[in-house]
Amino acid sequence: MDTVIGVIGGSGVYDIDGLQEACWQAVESPWGTPSDEILTGVLDGVPMAFLPRHGRGHVHSPSTVPYRANIDALKRLGVTDVISVSACGSFREDMAPGDFVLVDQFIDRTFAREKSFFGRGLVAHVSVAHPTCTRLSSACIEAAEADGIKVHPGGTYLAMEGPQFSSLAESRMYREVWGCDVIGMTNMPEAKLAREAELCYASVAMITDYDSWHPDHGEVDVTEIIKTLTGNADKARGLVRRLPGLLGSRREPCPQGCDRALDFAVLTAPEARDPALVARLDAVAGRVLGGARGS
Repeated sequence: MDTVIGVIGGSGVYDIDGLQEACWQAVESPWGTPSDEILTGVLDGVPMAFLPRHGRGHVHSPSTVPYRANIDALKRLGVTDVISVSACGSFREDMAPGDFVLVDQFIDRTFAREKSFFGRGLVAHVSVAHPTCTRLSSACIEAAEADGIKVHPGGTYLAMEGPQFSSLAESRMYREVWGCDVIGMTNMPEAKLAREAELCYASVAMITDYDSWHPDHGEVDVTEIIKTLTGNADKARGLVRRLPGLLGSRREPCPQGCDRALDFAVLTAPEARDPALVARLDAVAGRVLGGARGS
């Protein structure tokens, strides 16, 4: 299989020097309209696809991002590996603004979002015990270190609904009682959907602030976040620029099994499956459901 790298991130992250054959294209999805058109191109011989999570101009809040359409659209473009780049707050003194964290665990506190491609008429259960891909995360860590970025290899991400930031009591609970490391609003259900779509997924969390728990920093200041985010975007471009060389153009099966997550996940008997839902899942689950994409 050929490697196709997908990057979900904010404005600026997709402005990569050396991206050839760059073209914005609309991708139709049965799960709705993706956040934006997707920028496709080739970097160092490896096809890439860049999707602005909130849309250009930041038109989607964390709750209105069309997560299912976004993941489905990337799968339709042949993406094999998804790198999520997102801003987050830190619950750890040593995880400072400007640092990157390669998240390896999540606590999902979102409640206003569709979290699965499956449902009534076609039931499936995938494992997200280890929700990010170790191989892909390791490549991101190597890329960050090579670019001089301070990166933390592992951390638990608290996914909140938003769009408001945490209260002081919530921030203290997430930090002191639940043991979380960072907090953000967008990696869930994105990571769960990527697993259902059998895509390797890595989460690059770019720290912009200390949330509201830190006694010396007070409440979250959006103006300060934007300043830090601008610098982080420069670092993220450097990280992404190195990934084609690390991942290579030819791709072996994922050692963790991310690309085979649906092997034993579908429970609904073939004769009981909803044909309309089967049709919507042609890209996400065609490999196990049959049809052109599963043959």
